[in-house]
Amino acid sequence: MSSDIEIGRGKRGRRAFSFDDIAVVPSRRTRDPEDVSLGWQIDAYHFDIPVLGAPMDSVTSPETAIALGRLGGLPVLDLEGLWTRYADPTPLLAEIGSLPRREATARMQEIYRAEIQPELITERIREIRASGITVAAALSPQRTAQFSKHVIEAGVDIFVIRGTTVSAEHVSSRAEPLNLKRFIYELDVPVIVGGAASYTAALHLMRTGAAGVLVGFGGGAAHTTRTSLGIHAPMASAVADVAGARRDYLDESGGRYVHVIADGGVGFSGDVVKAIACGADAVMLGAALARATEAPGGGYHWGPEAHHGELPRGERVKVRRAGTIEEILFGPSRAADGRTNMMGALRRAMATTGYLELKEFQRIDVVVSPHQPS
Repeated sequence: MSSDIEIGRGKRGRRAFSFDDIAVVPSRRTRDPEDVSLGWQIDAYHFDIPVLGAPMDSVTSPETAIALGRLGGLPVLDLEGLWTRYADPTPLLAEIGSLPRREATARMQEIYRAEIQPELITERIREIRASGITVAAALSPQRTAQFSKHVIEAGVDIFVIRGTTVSAEHVSSRAEPLNLKRFIYELDVPVIVGGAASYTAALHLMRTGAAGVLVGFGGGAAHTTRTSLGIHAPMASAVADVAGARRDYLDESGGRYVHVIADGGVGFSGDVVKAIACGADAVMLGAALARATEAPGGGYHWGPEAHHGELPRGERVKVRRAGTIEEILFGPSRAADGRTNMMGALRRAMATTGYLELKEFQRIDVVVSPHQPS
């Protein structure tokens, strides 16, 4: 589905596709939606729905983490966010939502300049653990060595190393980089790493022993990496490439399966469907869950790139409230815009095309059919 295109005499580029560029194809068989299973499992942990809550302050607080976990998903708390810098970040979250757009980035940089407090890492993880749900928490590669001990001691179930891009071979002349393979080997918990946006990068991450790989680079609603860095990875092609790496690593490793998680560009229910169709095992939702009435962003959405101290590569964006977390995931929908009942839509798409399991649905045919919004 992809081919090199001549950009000029000295440069050729590969054609890549976003979720908006593709669509799934109905098959000869249909199923009853009630027979469809949306469950998936990573390591020893089973989940009713293939949804991770993004580790972003506008999406995941301890309270919303517990709510998502009880609904069958896997919430991921950002351990470099406001919840580990301030004992009570609620007033600051409200302030971020009230800032004029031209002042938002500078003020957010000031707010996030506060030091991360290890005791708050412990407190937040234990608060979520006390609810009985599976606990996942995220650090950037730069902070992992510094704080991972506190995370493990607090009792995290799944450790997430998440950045705009994460490589298995970071080269630095100034500091000793994180040795992912050694780090993952020494941990007693499964590790999810990313983002990765290419076959080669993902294959190297799989070889470190990661249980899952996050796919995406600047594909989210609050990222501006394409305009600020000139870097962008269309998600349909990225997910399909990483799924190809998973297939080849399965053979290379003698049967070790690494989960592929689409992280970026999954804002609507149709994007969830197409992410699974391209080979994802699950999706990480950011903006989609930031639209929840309970979301800590209060109708706004931003990621860590938005308050980077030297080069912000994201922004605070306003998102339209769509309903409660439960309504966003399970409905009922009151509008046909793909913002609510996302799991109902996935179940319906799988039933309409004749599939009962997520892994089966990964094999569905897709067509290149660019969407032209009216």
